[in-house]
Amino acid sequence: MHNTLFVHGVLLSVLLMTTSVLAQGVADRSLVQPFPQSDLEVETSIVSPAHRVLLSPVREVNNQIRSESMVRVPVDGRGQLYQIRPDSSRGEARDHYLRQIQALGGRVLFECTARSCGRSNAWANRIFGQATLYGRDNTQDYLVAAIEVADGERHLLLVYTVTRGNRREYVWVEQLKLGEGAVVPGFATTSARVKGPVSVSWKGGVTYRFDWTANDRREIRNWASQPGARVILLGYSGLNDTETMEASMARASEALEAMSAILQKSGVGAQQQSRLVIGPALVGRTPELPADRIEVVVITAPGEMQ
Repeated sequence: MHNTLFVHGVLLSVLLMTTSVLAQGVADRSLVQPFPQSDLEVETSIVSPAHRVLLSPVREVNNQIRSESMVRVPVDGRGQLYQIRPDSSRGEARDHYLRQIQALGGRVLFECTARSCGRSNAWANRIFGQATLYGRDNTQDYLVAAIEVADGERHLLLVYTVTRGNRREYVWVEQLKLGEGAVVPGFATTSARVKGPVSVSWKGGVTYRFDWTANDRREIRNWASQPGARVILLGYSGLNDTETMEASMARASEALEAMSAILQKSGVGAQQQSRLVIGPALVGRTPELPADRIEVVVITAPGEMQ
């Protein structure tokens, strides 16, 4: 009898130790910490050779999910559903994750708010598979950020927040380690001195309109403010059926001039900038990106690794 109790006690100790080690391992894999004013409701493993990550607003066409920029990449990670406590808000939760992204040197690849994201029903049921996330279309937001850690591992962080009809607020977080060879627009493995690219689509002729976020503008200014930083502007353009290559190149050049002027007004001096017109030459190699776009890359001086 005593031997049996002893064996059971040993097994229980081993089980507790194993559970503790596994829990510690899970914690060690976390790039970001959960929002303190929230409670975990669901946690699920995400291991896939082709996990879908949306980099633009979602829409449904013929019962199919559509997004202008979407990738399927090999990942190993997890998804977590948290309910935000009544004395806090989803805005505070979003800010909590944004601060951690910034602290880790990551950058937001795409973000949207309210109805510009698409229908909450699509995000909840068709994309994340969490019916609890179905809420009001005008009280939702989404972001996906890229983070590269010191050992070269690349990660994606997805954060979606929503307010339901009963006014309860939730946040869904996916922490995903990218597999080898994964290609994500705007997230290349490069020297830590190379920041970007920030891809900005453009429209116009006489005047130009650029589709970029406040976060994009803030990041470029921060990178460019470092001593010795150089700002490289790469101008791309599509090739319309009725235009010559020269005309397409000219459009890209004019868009670059307009972007350069905007950056100068925000404090990025002309002497810091270099412009390169690419036009339609590489459009076919990046079909997930808009043909008419400018990519902004900032190269910091040696020793400037922030």
